[in-house]
Amino acid sequence: MADEAKAKGNAAYSAGDYEAAITHFTEAINLAPTNHVLYSNRSASYASLNRYSDALSDAKKTVELKPDWVKGYSRLGAAHHGLAQFDDAVSAYNKGLEIDPNNAALKEALAESKSARDRAAARASRPPPSSNPFGDAFSGPQMWAKLTADPSTRAFMQQPDFVSMMQEIQKNPTNLNLYLKDQRVMQALGVLLNVKLQGGGGGASEDDDMPDFPAERTRSAAEATEPPPQRKEEKKPEPEPMDVPEEEKEAKKRKAEALKEKEAGNAAYKKKDFDSAIQHYTKAMEIDDEDISYLLNRAATYLEMGQYDDCIKDCDKAVERGREVRADFKMIAKALTRKGTAIAKTAKTSKDYEPAIEIFQKALTEHRNPDTLKKLNDAEKAKKDLEQQEYFDPKLADEEREKGNEFFKQQKYPEAIRHYTEALRRNPKDPKAYSNRAACYTKLGAMPEGLKDAEKCIELDPTFSKGYTRKGTVQYFMREYEKALETYQEGLKHDPGNQDLLDGVRKCVEQINKASRGDLSADELKERQTKGMQDPEIQNILSDPVMRQVLVDFQENPKAAQEHSKNPMVMAKIQKLVSAGIVQIK
Repeated sequence: MADEAKAKGNAAYSAGDYEAAITHFTEAINLAPTNHVLYSNRSASYASLNRYSDALSDAKKTVELKPDWVKGYSRLGAAHHGLAQFDDAVSAYNKGLEIDPNNAALKEALAESKSARDRAAARASRPPPSSNPFGDAFSGPQMWAKLTADPSTRAFMQQPDFVSMMQEIQKNPTNLNLYLKDQRVMQALGVLLNVKLQGGGGGASEDDDMPDFPAERTRSAAEATEPPPQRKEEKKPEPEPMDVPEEEKEAKKRKAEALKEKEAGNAAYKKKDFDSAIQHYTKAMEIDDEDISYLLNRAATYLEMGQYDDCIKDCDKAVERGREVRADFKMIAKALTRKGTAIAKTAKTSKDYEPAIEIFQKALTEHRNPDTLKKLNDAEKAKKDLEQQEYFDPKLADEEREKGNEFFKQQKYPEAIRHYTEALRRNPKDPKAYSNRAACYTKLGAMPEGLKDAEKCIELDPTFSKGYTRKGTVQYFMREYEKALETYQEGLKHDPGNQDLLDGVRKCVEQINKASRGDLSADELKERQTKGMQDPEIQNILSDPVMRQVLVDFQENPKAAQEHSKNPMVMAKIQKLVSAGIVQIK
């Protein structure tokens, strides 16, 4: 039961349903509290939901239960890293590497934690940002008094957008940077600092789209009787273009050159001129090492060329550099997916697929991409197929089947099933093993399992009469006499003299005739009717309007019934209804 819960948890984890995975792993832990793998899996699920404290608790339990298991230290390091406990993460990864010094995943994770630790230390050593030098000018109610008293800014106080901007600046003086292009704000700044700013003088400029307000609205009653002072209109100078630092200009220039090289590489790639593509991508990387897309494109080229080691190296570099420059998670996931693809391309045994599957799973924790999920499923299927091929051994399969036969003779059917199952793992194309296991299931009353094995036996060898015998026997015990009769008759086409098949036909005919004669007891009739009504074929016959009319004619219209009796298809359906106990002929 613990294994079943674990399997459900793994499936939920692969599907990205981490909450469900946690539920299943918890159920498994309750059933098997000393299984270190279950705590490890639940730790990974918690980490996927950023619940790193819970992940850390499970990781510690994993290491406690299995101190020599590398994966435990991987989980422990990941949890510490998620909690920004980088020194502890580094320590955990180092302990894991003591056990497995060549573990690539641990080395990569160790490098990531060291890099994160260095970045955190650098941030801690930076001086705090300086406060806005103009902050005091905007504090307190005196700001509004100054702006209202000064003639050059008084009109602005009637403009809602200006008042809103000044309120934002008063709340946080650093917001001043957002409104420096507004001439009214610059004018207000000059008033508050008692500095005459160039172009100041009051009111909106001739380029503003704000409406002009009459001067009378902003003057006192005494001033309203006097004409407003005349001001000479001054044309404001055009603002000077912002100076772009040389470093920024150079950076933009480098990025433009790198993109040009990338486009040239893409064009060469499409033409399958891979050598030229690599040259262009390499040049782009040399010009701009902060964009990991160049590394990813070169890795894709190496992948296309079959140079898988070079592809993997580029993917590792892309992940490492991407962490340093805080690249998008999708880019990190793409690098990991490409690495997993390269590893899968070189896989020759089922074990070779394990690192590729692990990489794909890690990529999905970065970004759940359908293409990555498909590659993961393909890798898992390929691994399973190879495992089956590696396990294939017809000679051992025959030996296991013979062991099963011995237990069958001793009527030890569960033991026989175990050996027949192992025989089928060794040789899944053996119809005899399916036939024998079907017989065991029948003896144990497991009819659905027996029917399934009998049908598989017939599928593998349609001429093998035992398969029809097994299937017919199961159908007979399930009281599906019409179906059993058809199965026995089909078997006789391949082996006309087979006595088991002939006996099966005879027994089925007896049961069918018994129903036709009305010799069934009340309980037998009720049981057969109940079973018949569950048969889809019987349901289809009864729902057919034509057949419903035929049944009415048989009951009420003898002349029409005689005509129906001449139709073999109609009579075959009538016979099925009779056999099912639905219709009785008297």
